Amino acid sequence: MLALMFQEIENLGVVRLIVAVPWVYPVVSALHIIGIGTLLGSIVAVDLRLLRVLGPQFDEALPALVRMALRGFALAATTGLLLLSVRIANYAENPVFLIKMMIIAAAGGNALLLRQAGLGVDLAVLVGRRAARFSGALSLCLWVSAVFAGRWIAFS
Repeated sequence: MLALMFQEIENLGVVRLIVAVPWVYPVVSALHIIGIGTLLGSIVAVDLRLLRVLGPQFDEALPALVRMALRGFALAATTGLLLLSVRIANYAENPVFLIKMMIIAAAGGNALLLRQAGLGVDLAVLVGRRAARFSGALSLCLWVSAVFAGRWIAFS
């Protein structure tokens, strides 16, 4: 049943296009990297501020950085799904890919917990609090680990 579903995904028109047109896969892959870079570049700055590594001059930029991180995540996730769909059965059996997905889920959960903790409060108010410092440190570790796992997939 699962194999049939994977085969149907791999036979979707957009997926066949990615495989059939020589330049599409590299473009989608490059967009995936741009999404990751946008996400990481933004979220690292937020996390470093939560850890008080960066000073209060960054407080005003925090909401924009969070929005930029979300946009980067959206681009990385969308293009990642397209890349995944080309060989979904292989990825579904790859333990490193599954670890990467768990890491990303944990990073997203961490971000949601921080958002819940600061609901109705400017993110800058949370800077330096124990929970925010923990969340920032965990976020840094998880997102960097996701990048390493993503690269590791290519060699597994």
